[in-house]
Amino acid sequence: MNLAELLLEPAREMPDAAALVHEGTVVTYGELAEQSGRMARRFVDDGVQPGDRVAIIAPCEPRFVAAYLGALRAGSVVVPLNPEAPAAELERDLASVEATLVVRDLSVPVTGEAPGTVPRDDDDLAVLLFTAGTAGAPKAAMLTHGNLVTNLGQIQGHPSLALRPEDVGLCVLPLFHVYGLHVGIGVALAAGASVVLDRFDAARSVRLVREHGVTVVAAVPAMWSAWLELADADAPPDSFSTVRLAVSGAAALSEETASAMRERFGVVVAEGYGLTEASAVVTAALVANRPPQPGSIGLPLPGVDVRLVDVDGADVLAGDPGEIWVRGPNVFPGYWRDEEATKRVLTADGWLRTGDVAVADDDGELTLVDRAKDLVIVSGFNVYPAEVEEVLLAHPDVAEAAVVGEPDDRSGEAVAAYVVAEPGRAPTTDELSAHCTAALARYKCPTRVEIVDVLPRSFVGKLLRRELRRS
Repeated sequence: MNLAELLLEPAREMPDAAALVHEGTVVTYGELAEQSGRMARRFVDDGVQPGDRVAIIAPCEPRFVAAYLGALRAGSVVVPLNPEAPAAELERDLASVEATLVVRDLSVPVTGEAPGTVPRDDDDLAVLLFTAGTAGAPKAAMLTHGNLVTNLGQIQGHPSLALRPEDVGLCVLPLFHVYGLHVGIGVALAAGASVVLDRFDAARSVRLVREHGVTVVAAVPAMWSAWLELADADAPPDSFSTVRLAVSGAAALSEETASAMRERFGVVVAEGYGLTEASAVVTAALVANRPPQPGSIGLPLPGVDVRLVDVDGADVLAGDPGEIWVRGPNVFPGYWRDEEATKRVLTADGWLRTGDVAVADDDGELTLVDRAKDLVIVSGFNVYPAEVEEVLLAHPDVAEAAVVGEPDDRSGEAVAAYVVAEPGRAPTTDELSAHCTAALARYKCPTRVEIVDVLPRSFVGKLLRRELRRS
């Protein structure tokens, strides 16, 4: 089925129910269906054909959701992009997907009858999401209608994750990321629940939870930490008293943060695990009849197969670390027009190599212990060092560059860059930081730049990032 049909199904049964809430305005399911239909009309009138790529570059607000659903209804492939990304990054991404239409103006046309929703097969592409992923520099992961519909069913099939029509979710996650688009918005709409949409601001989001009686919060670790940093005047102890389901994803949640949320607010935050290439959610640490275990990412969702394997692809024993492999109808078909990268992460029999390392206890419950790749995760966003290094190397005064992640209390990790100058040149750290800011999204930019005489390398010349992480 077309994903839009599932997300708009509540419009037929409960058109007057609230779907989206934003800055005091309520959009009902009936109104959302109408607005998305007019957006579909706009796209068709602009010449968009089924399978064409429609890029949406806009902030988190109801009109984004209407445009997203309208593009799906028109049969196009939606490409959500970061509205705060620099022009160079947006131009690269748009050229990569060969976008037919770029949408920045989300005003909804007032005329024109909505076209019928274009039927889509399970294998038809629905969304392209750029991700640093498990195999190198950013590339567009292809998610099909079947992938996303299946994962929504897997989430709703989990007794502790399933949402109900009476639920009120809070989505302060960016919608160009699978966590916000699929978990923050998609799960709620598929369940007929309502969603309070906003940009993330710690104090403001707490007020929204209290004002709207939010029952479900999906956030990244940096957000939970930001809420804990608020004074009692902005976040009194009962701030999250209406919340029945609190989940954390996109990066590891520290035991200290989880414990502090429980002690200060009485909120039990359960960690989950997922990745764009698996259409989002793979596991959840919500197990019946007991609270989440510290550090656990839980058990696989219904219909998701997970293995832990060694370097030879053989299953490891319980208690031994192994790379997480995932298989199921939620696993993506590959990266957009990149067969080599696809082959590196998908086995011939359909297993997704995640690059993440975990251990399983005797009950099969997983705990992350490492990442097999060099990814840096900043506030839940993947940053691949090679992309940042490429930007630094484009500076005329830079001969060599190396990027690693380092611990950060607010964002989990921060990007640190080590630079060797060209002979006779003397770039300043401020110059290099400004150079990165002009070419990269803010979360990808180094928070610390250090100019060094030499980078640590092995006897065969391989960069030793572990030495930089210890420096």
